[in-house]
Amino acid sequence: MKKLFLLMTALLVMLAGCGQTNEEEQNQENATEQEQEEVTLKVASLIPPMTEILELVKPKLAEENITLEMVVLGDNVQPNTALAAGEVDANFFQHVPYMEEFNRNNDSELVPITPIYFANYGVYSKNYPSMDELPEGSIIAIANDVSNIDRSLALLAQHGVITLKEKTDVYYTKADIVENPKNYQFEEVDLLMLARMYDDADAVVMTPAYAAPLGLTPKSDALLTEGIENDFAITLIARKDNADSEPIQKLAEVMTSEEVRTFLEENYDETAIPAF
Repeated sequence: MKKLFLLMTALLVMLAGCGQTNEEEQNQENATEQEQEEVTLKVASLIPPMTEILELVKPKLAEENITLEMVVLGDNVQPNTALAAGEVDANFFQHVPYMEEFNRNNDSELVPITPIYFANYGVYSKNYPSMDELPEGSIIAIANDVSNIDRSLALLAQHGVITLKEKTDVYYTKADIVENPKNYQFEEVDLLMLARMYDDADAVVMTPAYAAPLGLTPKSDALLTEGIENDFAITLIARKDNADSEPIQKLAEVMTSEEVRTFLEENYDETAIPAF
């Protein structure tokens, strides 16, 4: 009887051990499957070098089982609309003041993740080699959204072309101009129309991304440039609800890598200054 009892006890211990082993193996399998599960991250963007940076970091994200799907859109409104609607997970095309204006107008909760580069804003003219030679009454084309109106006027004020009164609102507007010695006329156009205005206006204020297709660069061709002492770095943007998620944070990490810095310095040294 005693032998039978001992035999049954040993059998139960063995079965328990097998059960524990099976459970541990199952847990390991589940963990492995979880590790191997791919996450797709949709990021809206517009033009180089933004799109090129996203292409550059794809392999690094793939190593983390994150598939980056770039969604290239046709204007500077769709990326924010798509992000706010949850159609994409992030976007990369804008500076923070532009994002903030979208939030105010659309009751959205887009948030900045990390700045990537400063797009060296500049004033360009097809017919005049310097700002001093721009005639009185000249037409200067600027973007028509409030954040870029603010940015354009601030750039001109920075170089003494105009004088602005002390800022009392979020953005400067043309109403804030208190001195305009040469009576320049500011024509507001859609951001994507700025390059086309190069032939029609006396001068155009625009980012390198829109000057580049015209063969223009800030260092070589701009009459005036902005530099980096500003709040207008092109920034990775997400939503409040996903900003802290691991895929978004991984994306931010690879976009601020030495590989991206080197890429910008070697390919866009005149037009995109790393902001990290």
